[in-house]
Amino acid sequence: MLPYPQIDPIAFRIGPVSVYWYGIMYLIGFGGGWWLGRRRAREVWRGWREEQVDDLVFYIVLGVVLGGRLGYVFFYDFNNFISNPVSLFKVWQGGMSFHGGLIGVITAMWIHARMRGTTFFNVADFIAPLATIGLGAGRLGNFINVELWGKETDLPWGMVFPDPRAGGVARHPSQLYEMLLEGVVLFIVLWLFSKRPRPAMATSALFLLLYGVFRFSVEFVRIPDAQYGYLAFGWVTMGQLLSLPMVLAGALMLWYAYTRTPAAPPKETSGKGKKKPSGKKRKR
Repeated sequence: MLPYPQIDPIAFRIGPVSVYWYGIMYLIGFGGGWWLGRRRAREVWRGWREEQVDDLVFYIVLGVVLGGRLGYVFFYDFNNFISNPVSLFKVWQGGMSFHGGLIGVITAMWIHARMRGTTFFNVADFIAPLATIGLGAGRLGNFINVELWGKETDLPWGMVFPDPRAGGVARHPSQLYEMLLEGVVLFIVLWLFSKRPRPAMATSALFLLLYGVFRFSVEFVRIPDAQYGYLAFGWVTMGQLLSLPMVLAGALMLWYAYTRTPAAPPKETSGKGKKKPSGKKRKR
């Protein structure tokens, strides 16, 4: 059994203002994705420019925060929202839904694609590996917040979480499982997979497929949300119910990408949809 590291959820205070680790994790996710996105944009064959990454990150931030919070409220905490609507704005207390955030990000990518005059999957395939940084950082934020822990275990890495609701017994640190799978492993796979041209939607499909499989698997050792419990058969959770369509969609999209779409690099377009001349290759 491993001792839980006593981490204050508040990273530091500036006068009356408290800065939480949970919020810092989001900054790390956005900042890391922006930095890597600008690096990837220097590869001419991708058809991106660095300033376009800046614009995309702005829309992604809005999509993640608004979609993630609304998704949590409507998927997991709707009854509490009805009785206390102000809870919608208490983001610092935790409570962000990946599936809601995904809907917000999809909306943001669609808007950005329309503005650039490019395809949706040109944007989605570009951003998919970068999104994993925020996923991993967010799960670390859950761990620091002492939330979303797992079931009881006698494994040597089980932890006793400092929350009375955890019962004072060793539990799976499921937040760290998800940080490893959804953050580290998913990033490595997608980053390596997308280092060379792939068929349109292939990278996005692999993201959906692997995330869905990872999330579905970890749910077996994670305590389900108290307001829902198990939905069926004594083991099906809301997280699994929301992840299953991602697995199916990812598998179908991957099959479709490789049976229909050639692996050709995208062509850069202007904001109005007109193709720009490629010019000279950028020196690195």
